[in-house]
Amino acid sequence: MIIKKYTGKTEEEAAEAAKKELGSGAVIMNVKSIKPRGLFAMFRSKQVEVTAALEEEQDSYSPVRRELQKTAVQEAVPANKPEGVHLTTGSSQEIEKKLDSLQTLLVSQLQKSELDKSQIREPESGPEQAQQPESSENQAEKEENPEQEKFIRLLYNTMLDNEVDERYVNQILEDIEKTRKPNTPIDYILANVYQKMILKFGRAEGILPAAEGPKAVFFLGPTGVGKTTTIAKIASAYAVVEKKNIALLTADTYRIAAAEQLRTYANILEVPFRVIYTEEELKKALSDFKSFDYIFVDTAGHSHQNEEQLQKTGELLKAAESEAEYQAFLVLSAATKYKDLLRIAESYKTITKYQLIFTKLDETVTMGNLMNLKLYADAPIAFVTCGQNVPDDIEQFNPQKTVKLLLGGRN
Repeated sequence: MIIKKYTGKTEEEAAEAAKKELGSGAVIMNVKSIKPRGLFAMFRSKQVEVTAALEEEQDSYSPVRRELQKTAVQEAVPANKPEGVHLTTGSSQEIEKKLDSLQTLLVSQLQKSELDKSQIREPESGPEQAQQPESSENQAEKEENPEQEKFIRLLYNTMLDNEVDERYVNQILEDIEKTRKPNTPIDYILANVYQKMILKFGRAEGILPAAEGPKAVFFLGPTGVGKTTTIAKIASAYAVVEKKNIALLTADTYRIAAAEQLRTYANILEVPFRVIYTEEELKKALSDFKSFDYIFVDTAGHSHQNEEQLQKTGELLKAAESEAEYQAFLVLSAATKYKDLLRIAESYKTITKYQLIFTKLDETVTMGNLMNLKLYADAPIAFVTCGQNVPDDIEQFNPQKTVKLLLGGRN
């Protein structure tokens, strides 16, 4: 599905522009007037913006499809676990290739720049500072391999530059320090750090089918993080690729546009849609759709400081327990400030256990918050999104790719 916005002097002109580019099959999702702004706004005429959607004829679900295909799932899931959406870690050869390229990158950085002490931030309690005074023997051992010391400092500064919390950087490198010897090769140190970071990210179970009846999947989070679009992306994969029976519900009765947007997606996917106002209406909807595979529920976005709204969301989740199995996903923007992410994660932990979905990876240049929040909230990362295109701009979280970025690699 392609979703784009077009402007014109009138609604007809904007709609014509949409149909000219997308074709006659384009569906107008939203229409709004745009008031001119700026110093000479009074001399400019108003414009109309339309949001148009087009369901592509060709199968364009590759990013999610790769992870959802049963063959991939069977490779990733042990025989004693139910099928669902799982992360495939890839072969050991692929991981080795990533390590090789990453090692080359870091070593080249090390060789090109002389890392003198004036250029390097000294950590407050970094891995090179032991808890107890080091023996002269240990100090002498370290001095025997200054390149090794420089390499560890390079890793340290690279992770800080990518906004990994200093305490987590120290934890990782302190573990390395315990086993490091003067003759330890740099590539071995890198491989050790790489593997430890991947283990810290772990693996999310994703969306699993219910043991019996439908699985209700709730999407939680603050306003403006892209919950509705994320639901559309995931719902498209399950409805079109997996051929599952799904229904879409929204409890976001505060934003009419959000409800209408989800209704449009439901119409395109030809799946049931319902607006939920109370806990009783939620129970009835879950009962009405008990023969379905998955029921995706969009909840109202709100500030993490709004305790009243948070409590209402918690009551909605409790109401669902009596009718169906459910999973909750906390949707967050990767571009949100670290301190705000911590507060949001903490507030939602009071009402339910959740997995994480990070959106808007294309709006930030650092990925440290992904590791920070995963370790702080002790919640696995299930999906990440990078753009507005439905359903293309979503994929299951890939720890290997993210760790490579945190250690200085590039996409």
